[in-house]
Amino acid sequence: MPSFKQTFEIDMTPSPRLVKTLINLWPPFLGAGIRVSRIATDWREVDVSLRLGLTNRNYVGVHFGGSLYAMTDPFFMLMLMNCLGRDYYVWDRAGRIDYLKPGRGRVNARFRLDETQLAEIRHHTAGGEKYLPEMTVDVVDHAGEVVARVHKTLYVRRKKDRR
Repeated sequence: MPSFKQTFEIDMTPSPRLVKTLINLWPPFLGAGIRVSRIATDWREVDVSLRLGLTNRNYVGVHFGGSLYAMTDPFFMLMLMNCLGRDYYVWDRAGRIDYLKPGRGRVNARFRLDETQLAEIRHHTAGGEKYLPEMTVDVVDHAGEVVARVHKTLYVRRKKDRR
C-alpha cells in the first residue's frame, strides 16, 4: 500500500520558463553577461550565450576563461535532474575546459541530451549503482568556430527507495 507521502506527493518542479528567468536574474550570470535563451519544455535542450563586455574580458581583451566555463557549468546537471526525475541523485563530479582559440564577441553553447544517453544512464543505474557519464559541449563564436570545449563528468545514482 502506498504511503501518505507517495499518494499525495505534489510535483513542485519549476517550469523551464521559470528556471530560465531565475537563472538569467542570478547575479553571477547577470554580471558576467551569461544569458539562457532557451530551455526546451522536455529539458533535453538548453541554449546559452555570453556577450563580451567589460565585466568578463581578460587582460588581452578576449573572453575571460572563467566566464566561458561558468556559462556551461550547471546545465547538464539541471537537464539530467529534470529528465530523470526525482528517483535519481545527480551531481557534478568533475569538469575541465580546453581553450581552443580566443573568444571575441558573443559566444554560444548548445546543450543536448538524446534518448540514447538517457537510456544508457537508466541502464547503468537500474540496480542502484553509481554511474559517471561524461558529456561534452562546445562554446562557439559567431562564425561557428569552436572557442572552447567543456568536458563534464556527472554522478548519477538511482535512489534506494525508488528501485
